[in-house]
Amino acid sequence: PAFGVSEAELQQCVQNHIIPFSPSVKQILTDGRLYVDQVRQSSRTPLVSVLLNGPAGSGKTALAATIAMQSDFPFIKLISPETMVGMSETAKVTEINKIFNDSYKSPTSVIVIDAIERLLDYVPIGPRFSNSVLQALLVLLKKKPPKDRRLLILATTTQRQILDQMDMTDEFSAEIYVPTITSLEGVDTVLQQLELFDDNERERALSILKQANMDQKLSIGVKKLLMIIEMARQDEDKVEKFVNTILAL
Repeated sequence: PAFGVSEAELQQCVQNHIIPFSPSVKQILTDGRLYVDQVRQSSRTPLVSVLLNGPAGSGKTALAATIAMQSDFPFIKLISPETMVGMSETAKVTEINKIFNDSYKSPTSVIVIDAIERLLDYVPIGPRFSNSVLQALLVLLKKKPPKDRRLLILATTTQRQILDQMDMTDEFSAEIYVPTITSLEGVDTVLQQLELFDDNERERALSILKQANMDQKLSIGVKKLLMIIEMARQDEDKVEKFVNTILAL
């Protein structure tokens, strides 16, 4: 159990499956597959690290977990703030270092580092962060695996500018921007996938949103939209509840 795939943890990150609300989502998954293939096949790049950045709730963790699981690598581990609640700085550094050392024992590995700014205990008041965790991550992001070992690192953040100030963004091989939903077409795609309304109700809801010019000012994370849809599902007048909640954003 110490090795292998953290399947339960990763599945939890993708509870609602990936909904392709815009071409960019498919493109992100395609790019993710290219990085997986690069790690698997290229002799020149045994280490590839990718930073997925974007607004809160835009689906970064779900995309990173999906790319990791689709790789079918024998070793896939998730480093997340949730699993390190209550740990001291030293304990965090030890745990992160152990996961990286375990990954070097497998021919091909993926490590997903979720919400990297929360892992660093970053708070804007001050600002404060854990320097020892930062230094450990900076070293591990650059450390090449042993001979004949390959590693893909996928990290997520909502605070790219903060990582920039910490000189961390430069340590990643590549960056992927994960957008929010900015069109009613995207909302329509999600509504169809989750089957909240029948066709008439859906058209009525979208028509009201269009009249309110929501196409011009919409910007909502897919995670928040899923929450609104499930809340509206509990209401007697689903259309009114859904529309009013979106208009209040």
